[in-house]
Amino acid sequence: MTDFGYTMMCEQSRPDRLVGDLQSAERAGFDFSVISDHYAPWLEEQGHAGYAWSILGAAAHATERIGLMTYVTCPILRYHPAVVAQKAATMQILSGGRFRLGLGVSGPQVSEGWHGVRFGSPLGRTEEYVAIVRKALARERVEFHGKHYELPLPDGPGKAIKLTVHPVREHIPVYLAAIGPKNLELAGRIADGWLPLFFAPEHASQLLEPVRTGRAAAGHTGDDALDGFDIAPTVPTRIDADVEAAAAPIRAYAALYIGGMGSRDKNFYNALAVRMGFEQEAQQVQDLYLGKQYAEAAAAVPRDFIDQTSLIGPPERIRDRLQAYADSGVTTLTVSPFGATLEERTQILRTIAEQLDAAGLAQ
Repeated sequence: MTDFGYTMMCEQSRPDRLVGDLQSAERAGFDFSVISDHYAPWLEEQGHAGYAWSILGAAAHATERIGLMTYVTCPILRYHPAVVAQKAATMQILSGGRFRLGLGVSGPQVSEGWHGVRFGSPLGRTEEYVAIVRKALARERVEFHGKHYELPLPDGPGKAIKLTVHPVREHIPVYLAAIGPKNLELAGRIADGWLPLFFAPEHASQLLEPVRTGRAAAGHTGDDALDGFDIAPTVPTRIDADVEAAAAPIRAYAALYIGGMGSRDKNFYNALAVRMGFEQEAQQVQDLYLGKQYAEAAAAVPRDFIDQTSLIGPPERIRDRLQAYADSGVTTLTVSPFGATLEERTQILRTIAEQLDAAGLAQ
C-alpha cells in the first residue's frame, strides 16, 4: 500500500465535528481524507446528514498537508458535470492541489426521492459524465454530443464554453464508487481509482476481475494491468480487546447499507453481501430493516461479514488484517474510526498509524 487515509462518513458523525477529526488525522500522519455527502432521513434526528462540499472548504482552510477527496459527494444524477468540474477546480485551488474527485451514481431512492431525477442508465451516464468533467478540467471548450448529455444545446443560443478557473494540478484524479461487476469494469476502464465499500480481502480476486477487464479494454494488460490504478476501500475500524464488542457499533452501519440503502428490489449492498456468500443473512437483515426493526437488523448482521470488511479487535489482530489488505491488492486504505468522541476516534487513528509502522506498511 502506498497511502493511508481517513474516511469521514457524514452518517457517522456530526458535520460540525468533522473538521476536528480531519485535523487529528493529519497530525497522526494520514495521507488524505475522504469526505462523504449523505442525505439520510433515518439519521435526520441525530444531525448526521451533511453537505460535504461545505466541509471540504472548511477542511482545506483548516489543514496544510492532508489530501482531500469526495466520496460519492456528487452523485452524477444530482449535479451537471460542468458544475462538478467547477467545484473540483475551485477545491484544487483552495486546497493547494490536494483534491481528488470521487463520483458515484448513488441509488434510485436518493436520486428520485431527494434530487427528483429518474434513476436510469447509470453506466452510460457515468461514462459521459466523466468524459465531460475531464474535458472541462483540461480547460477545453466543452462540446459534447452524447446519448445523455448535450453541450451546448443544439436549438438555442448556447455556445461551447471553457472553464475560467485554472486548477492547480494539470490532472485531477477521478475515482468511481462502484459495486456491481459492470460498474467495476467501467471504473477500471475510465477512472484513476476505485472507492469500494465492504471490501473483503478474502474476495479480492472476485472483485478485481471486472476491474482488470476494464483496464484491459483501456490498453492495460498483463501482470501490471492495475499499475497506476488506485484501489482505495473504506474500512470501518474499532479497537477493543473483545472482538465481539469491537464489532457491535459497526453492526448498525452494516445493517443500514445491507438492509436500508435501497429498495427491496434494488439494493446494491445487499447484492454484494449475497455475492460474498451471505444470501440468507442478507435477506434477513433486509426484512428486519425494512420492517423498521433496526436493532434486530443490526443484530442479524453476520459477525463474519463484519470481520471480513472491517478492522476490529486488539491492535495485533488489526495489524494482521492490515497485511491482508495490502496482500489483496489494496493500494490506498482508508479507515473509518468508530468512536463516540473526538478523543476516542483520535486514539483509533494513532493506534492504526502505530500498527502500520509495526507491519512495515507505512511509507
